[in-house]
Amino acid sequence: MTQEILVIGGDGDLALRKLYPAFFALEIAGQLDDVGCITGISRALRDKDSLLERMLPALKLLDGFSDEIWEKFKARIHCIQGDATDAQTLRVYHADLPEQYSGVIVYLAVPPKVFGGACRALRDAGLASENTRLVVEKPLGSSKATFSQVNQEMSDSFSEHQIYRIDHYLGKESVQNLLALRFANVMFGAIWGGNYIDHIQITVAEKVGLEGRKGFYNEIGALRDMVQNHLLQVVCLLAMEPPANRDPFMIRAEKLKVLKSLKPMTSEMIKRSTVRGQYIEGSVNGQVVPGYNDDLFDSNNSVDSEKSDTETYVAIRAEIDNWRWSGVPFYLRTGKRMNTRKTEILVQFKQPKHVIFGTNNSICPNQLRIQLQPDEGITLHFLRKQPGLEELTLEEAELNLTVPEARKKNNYDAYARLMVDVIKGDQTLFVSAQEVEASWEWIDQIIELWHSTDMKVKSYVAGTAGPVDAAVMIAQDDRQWSDLES
Repeated sequence: MTQEILVIGGDGDLALRKLYPAFFALEIAGQLDDVGCITGISRALRDKDSLLERMLPALKLLDGFSDEIWEKFKARIHCIQGDATDAQTLRVYHADLPEQYSGVIVYLAVPPKVFGGACRALRDAGLASENTRLVVEKPLGSSKATFSQVNQEMSDSFSEHQIYRIDHYLGKESVQNLLALRFANVMFGAIWGGNYIDHIQITVAEKVGLEGRKGFYNEIGALRDMVQNHLLQVVCLLAMEPPANRDPFMIRAEKLKVLKSLKPMTSEMIKRSTVRGQYIEGSVNGQVVPGYNDDLFDSNNSVDSEKSDTETYVAIRAEIDNWRWSGVPFYLRTGKRMNTRKTEILVQFKQPKHVIFGTNNSICPNQLRIQLQPDEGITLHFLRKQPGLEELTLEEAELNLTVPEARKKNNYDAYARLMVDVIKGDQTLFVSAQEVEASWEWIDQIIELWHSTDMKVKSYVAGTAGPVDAAVMIAQDDRQWSDLES
């Protein structure tokens, strides 16, 4: 018996750039042996050959591509031209399923406004049974209220244990390694908290601008687009208590506790603890790039020409009100058109309580750096004696905890890893409805305070590290951001 995969939006950007390459990587790895057909459905799909032609360039870039694997993968691919919100179209798909199949994995690679209609059509076509798994992509609403509406539309047809809300950050090797690092090593478990950690920084810096997402991004902004899901999910893995076991329910329950413990902002805190930024004209990779509003309001789009106040950068000083993390700030920042492309977690440990090496040595606190992109890796920074006969002098050293390239079986991307979990029915690295609601509650009150205090965006030149105000924000605590140039 095999599982069938149905991609609704089967010729869209997400499917072509991410999903088919992920499935092909799993084909190379021999992870699709229990999978039958992968069927794409879309109104614009013409035929199988045209779909294969469009997906092939991305597949050829993968390590391990071969004509033999390609022929095997081609045999799995099917396509249906039709409306996925029309139950009759899906009844045709259902009728063509093999007699012996264990279930259907449905990936909604379409905007959330289509979720409700697609879910109703799946239910009416008999495809919402217990053996169906539904995978949905962000953005899941733009507020708690809009998420609740989208989620209710899905819940009318599917139970919570059937819904896999994907956040591709949770599929990254280094993010998954957080669980092993924290809960399988007594040395980190013993010092993981406010007694030994001074603060934590989470950075997502991008060089790109709007990249074809003008209308969407102008309505959403950096806070909703990046902080509400990606950064807060990373905060959860960093701050959660040890679960009783690896049961998905246990892990998600501990993550939810973190989100519920996020200290609410107040009107007194909002300007001290958050920064909104927007890039202006500058230079990235040696090329002059327009500012956000110039990019947004060019002649090729229909957005209202009044200047937009949407933030392309946000920095936040977050606090978690519980016994482990009280007094330990979590500094979050993300921005577009910055001076580098980097996603990194920095865990800054405290200075030794008593220093015996005199004042001539610059005592740098220990650091744990977890890099997610462009390269994934984990390094521990510490101090050691400089070699030689001179007076004892300290120097910085680095312990590389990254898996060596020779031991990596393949460079699977996050979507491939997460789709393996969907096939297995493992929801550990997928986000529960309660988590999404709790994160939106915290984000909604920040947005409300930005409006009520009339907090405007601060300009920063494209190709720099962001607004000066972000450096001022962290400097108020006698701390500084990790260098984005390194």
